[in-house]
Formats: sequence, structure tokens, C-alpha cells
Amino acid sequence: MAIAHLAFLTPGNYAENSPLQGLEDTLRLFEHGEALGYQGAWVRQRHLERAVSSAATLLAAATQRTRRIALGTAVIQMGYENPFRLAEDLATVDVLSRGRLQVGLSAGAPPYGPLLGGRLFDGDAQAIDFSHARVERLRSNLRGDFLGDDDFFVESPAGRQRPRVQPHAAGLVERLWYGGGSLKSAQWAGAQGYHLLIGNLNRGEQTDDFFAAQRSQLDLFHANWSAPYAPRVALGRVIVPLDSADVTTRARYRTWAALRLPRTLAPQGERRTLFARDLVGTSDEILESLRKDPIVPRVQELRLELPYDFNVHEYAQILSDTAQYIAPELGWTPAAAGPTADKYCVDRAAATSQPSSITDMA
Repeated sequence: MAIAHLAFLTPGNYAENSPLQGLEDTLRLFEHGEALGYQGAWVRQRHLERAVSSAATLLAAATQRTRRIALGTAVIQMGYENPFRLAEDLATVDVLSRGRLQVGLSAGAPPYGPLLGGRLFDGDAQAIDFSHARVERLRSNLRGDFLGDDDFFVESPAGRQRPRVQPHAAGLVERLWYGGGSLKSAQWAGAQGYHLLIGNLNRGEQTDDFFAAQRSQLDLFHANWSAPYAPRVALGRVIVPLDSADVTTRARYRTWAALRLPRTLAPQGERRTLFARDLVGTSDEILESLRKDPIVPRVQELRLELPYDFNVHEYAQILSDTAQYIAPELGWTPAAAGPTADKYCVDRAAATSQPSSITDMA
């Protein structure tokens, strides 16, 4: 068992009356993760919730607050997106990050489509293709192919040029991921050359056993891989260590986990959703569970899925304890901070009269 790449996924949630504070906390968490040596920082994209509704916008800001850590979206639901406009936004973020962007995607009709109606759709939603083809349209735009005939040019004050999505982000098409969770999605991702994001829930299509279902998805993904570059799988698990938490926080963590335990005991709903147990405990207890997890030895990338509605200090404690006590025991080595990363964070904080780290916040 050797985890080479350690990342975290944050919901980026905030209080109803304080979105600025919540978004700022998320950006500072990215800085904190980079300082700890994490290789990746991902943010969920959620709509109509107190959370990040535009991952590209937030990550554009994160490109200016970090220097090394990979920045990811998990996941962008393409049913809400225009594949051309989103390609422009993602390409811009990737260029600003100097090639650090990782893009997680999913297909399907937007869950809140009927509620949004004309706020989202220009016509009959029944006539819109929300299939995997919509994801492929995004990738086609990101490839940077020229549009139109060879003799078609765009005339502008900037000069005469062949039209294509600008800016062109070379290599971004090889950093596209698909959110797995079913046999169909895992097979499609492999066959089309999208890396695979798997987490703490999936569909029990042939079994009631969470790990057996996830193992079958992994088998299909690898068996169908078609791209000339190496496949990547990022495994998400909810990990909440207690080691440096105070007594009150420890009790709250355990109560939170106990309330979520019933959903892990049997398939949930018509889709037979299977949930993995949250790993809440001391580092030794969590390591014991991870060593029994049959999926962990099959991946090199582990992603902490941070719980919703914890505060930034609790997120920082979870990241710190995992980096100090858990991940090294799984073979992980923290990434080098880089020549400017730590100095940059300190200089930025001094320039804005802000504390230099999460742990300094009042």
C-alpha cells in the first residue's frame, strides 16, 4: 500500500449571511493544504445551496493564492453548463494556474432543471441532449482545434487569426475526470479516456457490499481504458481524525458519525445507493480501517472528503492530523513547498493585514 498523491475535497460551504467569509476560508484552506504538502485541493460545485456555485471562479482566485498544489473541480454537472463557455472559463483557470487544473465532470439532466425552468433553459428541456455527448462537447472545445474552414479568420483590433477556444490550455484535455459511482459510468470513463473519481457512495447494482461494487467499477474502468496516457483513479474517503481535537470537538465528531451510520447498513432508495462508513477516530483507528479497505491498495491517489458545515479550524485540524499521523503510514511523502509558496502566503498576509495561516485566525 503506497499513497503517492494526497488531496482533499471541500464543500466550500458558508453561512447564509456571510458568503465572503466562507469563500475566503476555503481559499485559505487551499493555502494551508499546500503548506502541509498536499498534492491536490478539490472543491465541490453545488447549485442553489450555501456552497460554491462556480468552481471555475473560485479556482481562478485560488491560482493566485497557491503556487504548487493541483486545483480540482468535483464535479461539474454538465446539464447546467454551456460546453463552449465553460471551456473558455476552464482554459483561463488552467493558464492562470500554469497547468494545475483538474476537471471533474458528470453527465445527466440537471436535478433542479424543472424548478429553474426558463431561468436555465431557452427552450424545451426535453429536446436538450444531457447525455455523455455533452461532456464530449466540452472536451472537443478544450482540444483547441481551429473552427471553420481553413480560409475562415476572425478580424479584430488584436489582429487577424484563426478562430478557436481561447486561451488554448495545452494538456488540459488529459486532465479531465469523470465522477464514477456506477458500472456504466466507470466503463464509459475508461473507454473515453477520462480519469476516474470514486468516493464514499456508489450504486449497488449487483451486490449489497459497498467494496464489492466499487471493485467491479474499478475492474471495468481499467479493462476499458483506451487513452495513450496512463489512467488515474482518485479515491475519496471521509476521514476525520481526533488526535489534536479538543474533548468537545471529539465528542461532536463522534456524534456526527453516529447519526450517519444507519445509511451505511443497507442500500438506500430506488437507486440502491451504498455508503461507506465515515472514518472517525484516532489515527490508529483510522489506519486500521484504511488497511482493511480493499480499494486503497489499488489506487495511488487518496482524497479526503471533508464533511459539510464544519468550520475552517476543524477542517484545518483534519488536514493537519491526516498529513502528520495517517498519510505517512500509507507511504505518502509530502510535496515540496516550492521556492516561493510559503513566502508568498506570508507576504500576501502582511500586505493585506490578514493572519498568515489558518491557525492564527481569531
